[in-house]
Amino acid sequence: MKSSPIHIIGAGGIGVALGFSLARNGCDVLMIESQQDKLEYGKNNGLVVDGYDAIKVPFSSFDQWTATDEALLLLCTKTFNNTDVLRKIPNKQNIIPVQNGYDVSLDTNSHFGEGIASFVSECERDRPVTRITRDGEFHLGPRRVATQNEMSILSELSSMLKDTPLFKVELVDDVLPYKATKLMYNAAISPLAASAGVDNATLLSDKLAKRYFFKLILENYAILKNAKKPLATIGPFHPDTVSKILKTPGLPEIMAIFFKPSLRGTYCSMAPDMGSAHTEINAYNGYLVELAGDLPCPYNRAAVSMVNTITEQRLSPDYSHLFIMSAELEKQGIGA
Repeated sequence: MKSSPIHIIGAGGIGVALGFSLARNGCDVLMIESQQDKLEYGKNNGLVVDGYDAIKVPFSSFDQWTATDEALLLLCTKTFNNTDVLRKIPNKQNIIPVQNGYDVSLDTNSHFGEGIASFVSECERDRPVTRITRDGEFHLGPRRVATQNEMSILSELSSMLKDTPLFKVELVDDVLPYKATKLMYNAAISPLAASAGVDNATLLSDKLAKRYFFKLILENYAILKNAKKPLATIGPFHPDTVSKILKTPGLPEIMAIFFKPSLRGTYCSMAPDMGSAHTEINAYNGYLVELAGDLPCPYNRAAVSMVNTITEQRLSPDYSHLFIMSAELEKQGIGA
């Protein structure tokens, strides 16, 4: 892997964490970024992870960047940027997405592997400076039947990340169950926390937010199971166990007490996008609505409506936006 260049597209929280870890282990890393302030800071100062010395790596603007056949491309952008990125990549088999959500246009490509990050890395808006706010794992593996050479690439990439102090790395036989499980959680956390402008821990303390949070997890689980999507363990429990916990009277409130401290001061990746022209709601809850088909999914439909209303009206995050979701649920005959 040291002889093959690695281009990391997107110097956000995950991109910086991966670039820092790979460069620290001697990999030939090039960071690709479109935001001018972040690009200039990176060129002058390198990649910065809170608590560690900066690591200098080359940066290129997205407009001036050219994808090469020999480079492995780690796609760490938001899904709504994929169309522009894919136009510049002739050999799409070299892409390893490390994203949240499901992008239909990306899924039609022939890339062989993906990475799923369950740790939380929060990057500053205008600098490639990040901090790990919640420990977790990086699952890396094939998304389809992979050739021996493709598995070798994934294995080498995993090895180059093994010694990073930022997260744990696990090479898996099939990455899609981890992707589905990550969606189950992200599509419950992101629309609520981002719309309300609160940290993730609030979803386990505020009465209304907690109710919608638990309802979304259960609905997401039901949609994925109905679609026969395999699920994997991310965190302490398998999704089957999470579903049983949430259906047991009184137990969710007890579990919330223990999990709330680990979520305090952490924010979802959708939070910086609220009030702008784009969010990843279609790659999260919108995807689940489509996947549900005839299966009722009122909470996901209400979440999509809430976020779209905020986006269309360019509203700032505010707790009162949860009442938009309440109103949508009432239209569907479901009270708060």
